[in-house]
Amino acid sequence: MTQQGDAHFPGLAADVIDDYLAADPVAATSLGDHRHDHRLPEPGAAARAVEAAGWRARLAQLDALDVAELELGEQVDHAILRNRIAARLFSLDELTEYRWNPLVANPGTAIHLLLARDFAPLPERLRAVGGRLAAIPASLASARADAEDLPEVHVSTAVGQFTGTRTLLATELERALRRAEAVRSEVEPALEAATAALDEHIAWLTERQDDAVGDPRLGPELYARKLRLTLDTADTPDAVLAAAEAQLELVSEQIAEAASRIAGAPSHPGQVREVLDALAADAPDDDSIVALAEQTLTETTKFVAAHDLVTIHDDPVEIVVMPEIHRGVAVAYCDPPGPLETASLPTFYAISPTPADWSPDRVASFFREYNVHMVRNLTIHEAMPGHVLQLAHDRRQRTSTRVRSTFWSGVFVEGWAVYAEELMTRHGFGGDAVRMQQLKMQLRMTINAILDVRVHTRGMTREEAMHLMVERGHQEEGEAVGKWRRALLTSTQLSTYFVGYLAVRDTVGDLAAVRPGASIRELHDAVLAHGSPPPRHLRRLLGVASASR
Repeated sequence: MTQQGDAHFPGLAADVIDDYLAADPVAATSLGDHRHDHRLPEPGAAARAVEAAGWRARLAQLDALDVAELELGEQVDHAILRNRIAARLFSLDELTEYRWNPLVANPGTAIHLLLARDFAPLPERLRAVGGRLAAIPASLASARADAEDLPEVHVSTAVGQFTGTRTLLATELERALRRAEAVRSEVEPALEAATAALDEHIAWLTERQDDAVGDPRLGPELYARKLRLTLDTADTPDAVLAAAEAQLELVSEQIAEAASRIAGAPSHPGQVREVLDALAADAPDDDSIVALAEQTLTETTKFVAAHDLVTIHDDPVEIVVMPEIHRGVAVAYCDPPGPLETASLPTFYAISPTPADWSPDRVASFFREYNVHMVRNLTIHEAMPGHVLQLAHDRRQRTSTRVRSTFWSGVFVEGWAVYAEELMTRHGFGGDAVRMQQLKMQLRMTINAILDVRVHTRGMTREEAMHLMVERGHQEEGEAVGKWRRALLTSTQLSTYFVGYLAVRDTVGDLAAVRPGASIRELHDAVLAHGSPPPRHLRRLLGVASASR
């Protein structure tokens, strides 16, 4: 890290971002800065110590500035930057995932990012792949040396995901080399060494599955500190849990009312499940789900335009099958080009098929959960007017620094996408069938926050979690099993959806109160005009009084 920064905030912010990109080359590639495409993060205790010292020096520089003298947008960027540095120091000094989470050492994403998009000529990208391949043996050796108490759920998931990386090298990378044979001789020695290192590492992980005894739960104190940094709010785990449990009661009443309308009968116990089961019969399969996602993207885009809900930007979108290396945690995701990317590239809407080793019953359960009506709601969230459209607005922000472009707030990004689901069904998209799925997703999002807090701070058991998801959330067993694993594998991220939804919903409502003449499109365009900042900062930028939360 460089230690000299411009005392003027935009210059200092640029230096800090450059330090961040150099310290995390994989994040740099994902963000669209390609100066470090040939590298992996430096492994080992010495490298971590140097990085931590650099961040402490940067914090001191930021704290030496007179923030009150900055214009409002720079004050927000200063606060965001400071929180991000604090979060990274927390990760290095306290969370220390390198000791217990073998998933963080998987180099699959680092390779996949260089192959997935044509941001540069293929030979150039393959030479960068070669640089990262050459770093894999030392990186994995360091990961094994750092490892202490590995939880079984992390080890078993890592075996699958590292195997996916091994497959990526043998298939996707090999196909790319066939298209650029001139660089094969430059890449192949590193490829052979990386493949051998992956085989060794997978064997090492496999040997430890039965003896893995680490606790995947963070515990109350560590979780509370991580939650505060993740959300960039003062919310405590107790506050999030109380809000989520109150919301669970409210949404349970709403979905019961919708089920009664569809059934044309008074509400009674079991009616919600009966209606959901009937809707779930209209299900896609592995062969049809991608085409269905394409169809629903067209439908949602036309609906947003017809109802003038928000300005539509016609950025390219491709619906793709989720790479194997990313399966096992989430069902779908939006994968946009990096905000620092200069090439014109599409956004990917990735869908995960069912794994090959699933039983027919589990496959059927999956597609009952992700039935035709649920896919419509999922497309709202991931694409239109959810992530794809929101991030298209993000790319058009104009600020004096790259802080908000580099550091998206997951709370705002996920909060907007959940708000978009409610927005579309409130205006009638898909009728009561999609409204039922949207409310079911509201239940899931709310229960996710409950799981997140209760699993990591209150010792929630698998049986308690499954009962909550299946009985109160009306989830299929396969979906609930996957979410239980996700709650153990991750922490605080599941709460971002719920906290973000409440914040975005309240911000739009409060903005409407202070701009009574504004149309719904004008309100939404205003909310999306400032990038993807944490909601508390967005309220400042919009001139809306601080929320009570």
